[in-house]
Amino acid sequence: MSDEFMAGTEETTDAPANTQAEDQGTAEKTYTQAEFDNHMAGLKNSLQKKFEKQLGELGDIEELKQLKANAEQQRQEEALKRGEFDKLMQDLAAKKDAEIQKRDAIIREYKVDTPLLNAAAEHRSVNPDQVKALLKNQVRLGEDGAVEVVDNNGQVRYSDSGTPIGVTDLVSEFLNSNPHFVQPTPSTTNTKSSIANHTEQLDISKLDMKNPEDRKRYTEWKNSQQR
Repeated sequence: MSDEFMAGTEETTDAPANTQAEDQGTAEKTYTQAEFDNHMAGLKNSLQKKFEKQLGELGDIEELKQLKANAEQQRQEEALKRGEFDKLMQDLAAKKDAEIQKRDAIIREYKVDTPLLNAAAEHRSVNPDQVKALLKNQVRLGEDGAVEVVDNNGQVRYSDSGTPIGVTDLVSEFLNSNPHFVQPTPSTTNTKSSIANHTEQLDISKLDMKNPEDRKRYTEWKNSQQR
């Protein structure tokens, strides 16, 4: 071969080698720390501008934070007020219930306890208070406030004529069935005369057992009957 041919061959062989070296140099290109930081700063700035634009339609970010804090404080204050209001309502309800119970107790004493006591005294019971205690669970106040005599099942009792049984009827029935609760009948004429005179002086059916003075007079009368 001639020298010219060999020279042409060498030039052809060297050309691809140079191109490959340049490609490898391009693929292995790296970024410096400054270039990386600049890239991240640009990305951060771009995202910040994007969100600021979206929030800008709602108002200033600091004002939004303050509004949120105010709303939370108001919510807490309203919750506290609701708690205080609920407690106030509970206290008022408890007070009302206590007043109702007190009122019912007064009404029951006037319509149930006192009539039982007076009826027992009128029918010459040895111990009217004991008779009242034994019978009071058979007497109640109806929904309309009327006195009702009931049986063991809580049903209103009626007489043979179809009328409701009253307190006096209940006491009389009890004393007739339990004569040991009744004062013994005097056996002598003198005793009868003495009791008759005493009864004329004191009509126990007219005593008001809520009155301390009348209760005292009743006690004296009862003691005199036991002599």
